[in-house]
Parts: sequence; structure tokens; C-alpha cells
Amino acid sequence: MRTPELPPVHEAWLPREHPLHRPRHGRRQLVALICALAFFSAPLSSWLFGARPEQLENRPLAEFPSVAQGFGFFTGLNGWATDHLPFRKAAVQGVSGISRGVFGEQAPLAGGSHSSPVGAGQVDAKPPIDESVFPPVIEGRDGWLYLGHDVSYRCVPSRSIDEVVAGLKAWRKAVEASGRKFQLVIAPDKSTVYPEHLPENYPGEDCSVAAREEFWRKVPKATGAVDLRAPLRQAAERNGHPIYHDIDTHWTHEGGATMVYQLAERLSPGISRTWKMTPSRQYPHSADIPDLLGQDRTVPIQAYALAPDGGADNTQFKPSDFHEPLHLKSSPKPGMITNPVRMVGDSFSQFASPYLAATYTDIAITHPGNVATNPEAAANFLAEGDVVTFELSERFVAGGRYPLLTPQAAAQVGRVLAAHPVR
Repeated sequence: MRTPELPPVHEAWLPREHPLHRPRHGRRQLVALICALAFFSAPLSSWLFGARPEQLENRPLAEFPSVAQGFGFFTGLNGWATDHLPFRKAAVQGVSGISRGVFGEQAPLAGGSHSSPVGAGQVDAKPPIDESVFPPVIEGRDGWLYLGHDVSYRCVPSRSIDEVVAGLKAWRKAVEASGRKFQLVIAPDKSTVYPEHLPENYPGEDCSVAAREEFWRKVPKATGAVDLRAPLRQAAERNGHPIYHDIDTHWTHEGGATMVYQLAERLSPGISRTWKMTPSRQYPHSADIPDLLGQDRTVPIQAYALAPDGGADNTQFKPSDFHEPLHLKSSPKPGMITNPVRMVGDSFSQFASPYLAATYTDIAITHPGNVATNPEAAANFLAEGDVVTFELSERFVAGGRYPLLTPQAAAQVGRVLAAHPVR
């Protein structure tokens, strides 16, 4: 049989009656192309006219993708263009206002974005279902706001609790095999410490509560993690006010100081007897959860002075998100820990760093994302310490969202630590 010849022109140019005619939808394609060019060029054109992108979520703005990423260059353009759109914050506020004013409900502004107030570099696995079914913000009683990831990450975990435990135990084994001390502390979610302000019903309530109970029943016991839940509530009772902000996902400076006390006492029992902590300055802090609703709101921050020897204040206030490691050094005083400490910590440690600086002569903090993105540099960083401390957030541990939770990550860093043991 003779193979039929192909037409000499493109099928789109054939008469409509021809059986091989395939319309190209030229007008639709042209409109789509114009819209795409406008979307991706808007950040550049607006920059030329003086507009600058604003950081809306509590995370760094997406960087322009590198051509070295191959096809990832094209997939990364969407996140970059979205973050750098001009007047994005005003648009979010407008959508939120219309939704509440007209429909009387919260706008699904951040559904499915997977952004987090803890920072970038922590999600490494695509969840099995769409997380956009969970609200980005849970509006509780008495004006309290909760981060939606407190619920969604527990209900849609990337790793099982057993896998999480195995990863954390691998880190302890790797660090201690090199002769170093290992400390693990998990910063509880606000919804864990203050569940009484959650609404009566909310999406994911059953699965998140069950996951939370399983997490705290298994993880501290199996991994040796410091359980801060009781010390935090006790500190709140002593101070007469909550130890978490009502509209921010983080604890207060008192929460950060509570962690510092607990860790120091485990390294050197009784060392905090000489510590003197007194209120110092107050300042406003931009609350992270209202940002997800397109709102600019602040919470009052009460900072403290901490004298390890009971004398002069020894705190250092150096703002950092730890994506660039923060080094804090101080001259030795009575009541201070003199062993060099290297710490992996996230935004909860930001509220603790002034008091870590006050009570350690040599401590440095890096972000958990750095361990995943550059394990060799992270290994060399941790090798500088005699003590390695991990502060990790409950939502990311319970949801298995830290890339460093794999035994392979611990083993890779452990090989460097073993090559530089502490005798």
C-alpha cells in the first residue's frame, strides 16, 4: 500500500473542510502569550519605575531561577514573578477586605502556597493530597490566630512518625559517635500549648489532634528531645500572661529564655542559680499570621536583660534569620557555659539568641535549611562545636517536612564529624 503524502502546508492552513485541518487557535494563543509576557515582565518593568517588591510571608522572596537548573528555570519563574509582583500586598489586603465585607468570611489567600513563617528550605516532599483544603489561618476564640500549618502538616505528613524518629535518632548517633554532646529541643506549636483558644470546629481538627497526641507520646521518649510544654506553661503562670503571642505563631522572649534555661541546666546542672533576668526594653514586632490575611498588625515585645553572674547585663540583640550563620561570642564570666556550641535553629531561636549570647562564651546558629542545601558546609560548621544543639519546630517535625530528617543526611554530616572528633 502506498503511504499517502503529507500536505505541503501546515495543517492549520488547510481548508476547514479538509480532514487533516487542525485549528491553531491563533487569537487565543496570542492573548495567552501577551498575558504571560505581562505577568513575567511586570516585576522588571515596575522596578524600572521605582516600585519594589515587599516581603509578604515571613520568608525570603523567591530568587530569580538560574539557567543552570535546566527545566527548573521555567518552573521557578512562577514563584519569582508572584513574589515580585508590584503592589502585591495591597492586592492581598483588597481581596481580604472584599471577602470579609461582602461575604463575611476569610479569603483563601495562601491556600496551597506552602509558605511558612519559619522560613524557606524546609519542605522537601510533595504531600499526597492538596493542602489547599486547609485554611492558611485558623481564627480562634478571643481574637487568637493560629497558623494553618499547625493542622495541615500534621494531617498531611511527608514522613511517618517512625521515619521522623529514625531520622532524629540517626542525628544523635552521628553526633555522639564523634565525642560531642547532642541536645534536641522541639519548640511546641502554639496550638499545642494553647489549644483552648482554638475554635470549636475547624478543618482537620480530628486528624491534627490525633497526630499531636501521638507525636508527644512517642517522639520525646524515643529521641531524648527536651519536652518544653510543661516548663512553658509554668513560666506563663509565673509571669501572669501567655507565653505565645495571640496573633503571632511564635513564643515571646520569655519562651526563648525558658528554652535557654532548660538547655543550660542539662549541660551543667545548677549553672543558672546565679543568673539574674530583669525586664529591659519594649518594642513593636510585626506579627506574622496577620500578613497571611493581608493585614499589618504588631505585637508588643518585652525584652530582658540577663546577667549570668548576677551583675551586668550580658545579652546581645543581633537580628538574624540564621540563613547566614550567626556567631555570638562573649568574654567568660561565672555562670556561663564555656564549651563551644553549634546550633541548628529556626525562627523560634530568634527569640532566644540574646539569652544564648548572654550565657555561652561561644555559640553559633545556622538554619535547618542550610543543612539540607549545603551539607558539607553544615558539617564543617557543626564540627566547630563540642556541643551540637538542634531546635526544631513541632509542625515541621510532626509533618516530616525537614529534609534533614533522613538518616542519610545525618550520616553524611556524621562522616565529617567523625573525621574531626572531640576527645
